Amino acid sequence: MPEENKEKTQKKRWTLKKVKTRCRTIYWQNFLLTASVVMLTLALLGSAFFALTYSYAIDERSEQMQSKATVVSHMVSSYIESGSLTGLRELADFASSVTDSQFLICNTDGDLLLTTDSSLANRVLKMPRDVTAGAMSGEEYTARTTLGGIYPDTHFVVGVPIESGGAIVGFVLAVTGARALTTMWRTFIGLFFMTAVTVLLLSFVVSAWVSMRQSRPIHEMAEATRRFAEGNFDVRMHNYEGVTEITELAEAFNSMADSLQETERQRREFIANVSHELKTPMTTIAGYTDGILDGTIPPAQEKEYLRIISDEARRLSRLVRRMLEVSQLQSRDLTRTKAPFDVCESMRRVLISMEKKITDRGLDVDADIPDGSIMVLGDNDLITQVIYNLLENATKFAREGSALYLGVTTSNGKALVSVRNEGDTIPAEEIPLLFERFHKSDKSRSEDKDGVGLGLYVVKTILEQHKEHIAVTSENGLTTFTFTITLSGGLAPQ
Repeated sequence: MPEENKEKTQKKRWTLKKVKTRCRTIYWQNFLLTASVVMLTLALLGSAFFALTYSYAIDERSEQMQSKATVVSHMVSSYIESGSLTGLRELADFASSVTDSQFLICNTDGDLLLTTDSSLANRVLKMPRDVTAGAMSGEEYTARTTLGGIYPDTHFVVGVPIESGGAIVGFVLAVTGARALTTMWRTFIGLFFMTAVTVLLLSFVVSAWVSMRQSRPIHEMAEATRRFAEGNFDVRMHNYEGVTEITELAEAFNSMADSLQETERQRREFIANVSHELKTPMTTIAGYTDGILDGTIPPAQEKEYLRIISDEARRLSRLVRRMLEVSQLQSRDLTRTKAPFDVCESMRRVLISMEKKITDRGLDVDADIPDGSIMVLGDNDLITQVIYNLLENATKFAREGSALYLGVTTSNGKALVSVRNEGDTIPAEEIPLLFERFHKSDKSRSEDKDGVGLGLYVVKTILEQHKEHIAVTSENGLTTFTFTITLSGGLAPQ
């Protein structure tokens, strides 16, 4: 028995948990919210409707009975004065036949003289004092009463005084059962509830349809996200028209998917390129080392091959260093490192650091750098690296003994830094590929055979992080790289 109770308790908890989980969904939340609002609205409207309809029914019935009782009182005043009740009875019976009310004719003491109600015939009755006083007050008198126990249940009563010769000689009571009013009121209630149930059902159907329409794309997005997590980057959301928020969400998801797919493509391409670039020097180093160790390479040639191993090791080191630079760039937060600095000073430092490489190539430098300062906004170290990489690239591909150009101008709130060299013209179809990772130009045009193809990619990455632009032109042997950097407000030289 304890085990059965425990099992029942666990089943009950699981059921409650399932109910709570369902109630947290958009579908059920919208459904329950709509139902609550509709039911509350119907309750408020119903209360107001019942109060107004009942009040209207009472007023309408009171007005009708008051009018009929007034007519009867005018017609019977003469009969009261003469004391003739024969004609009075015929008149009262006629009035009762054309209406659903019974009439009680009384004197000023409240004694019943005549009634059309057969249940009260041949009875000596006296009206309660409050009824007598109210009916003869001259003001409109209505009440729900049993007339002091004359009737076993509550009746609706309207009293009108009978005047003769300027004096009140009695009063007329128009009496009707409250059942008629109750029946009419119940009819109104029934009609209202039928209408309320119909409206409630329609609202539930509409709410269910809207909730399902809203929750469907969210479920699809959840499924797409799971498929993304499994490595399927081709999943996209449908274009949901009609609901702006859902459409925006779908577009944002698809944009994110495109970005992730492109990132994944680049990642795979990067891994493939890295594997290829690392494989060549490592194979060379391993092959030549084994050749020296096992005696395949003659001792007289060992020095030559050791030099090759050293060169490949350095190239491998440069490749790893470049890849580390790329990794650091992608994780760098420019919001903390951006600051005003003098781009002219950065250009001068780059020229000094590149002096040996430039001299070794026999190049002349045409430096168009103002003596003053040009203050720009950015990361000084990164922009300096951009200038260095561009000047290094220009030095590699410059024709020996030619001229290099490094200059800066200002225009429209931007500093324009240009690097130009004389060499072979870059084919137009190759220009868009210059900033791709591991892209290498025709090595016949370069004196440096050891490039890793990441220098210009680093340039593009840094400038994209700064939200700046770089342009390349190559015509008639002149190749020019020009990039922008935002002025910080410092004065530019005239």
